[in-house]
Amino acid sequence: MSTFNRIFAIVAKIPKGKVSTYKAIAKLANTTPRVVGFTLHTNKNTKLIPCHRIIKSDGTLAEGYAFGGKTEQKRELEEEGINLSE
Repeated sequence: MSTFNRIFAIVAKIPKGKVSTYKAIAKLANTTPRVVGFTLHTNKNTKLIPCHRIIKSDGTLAEGYAFGGKTEQKRELEEEGINLSE
């Protein structure tokens, strides 16, 4: 399985109302957090692979959310009941 596919498979398992970090996903996929971010930018199906549920290790949102920016990511998370102090 390719690194991209491993990352997508891991992210697809994150349930609604939960988040994970680039670092945690990277550890599980045996890669780096930057590769996780790069991979998620290529996501073609945000319903199946909920990349909005991935945040930075310090609990903040990354600036480069590819599907509407940081404001949209925050809105999507809040819609799922996740409130960040951003």
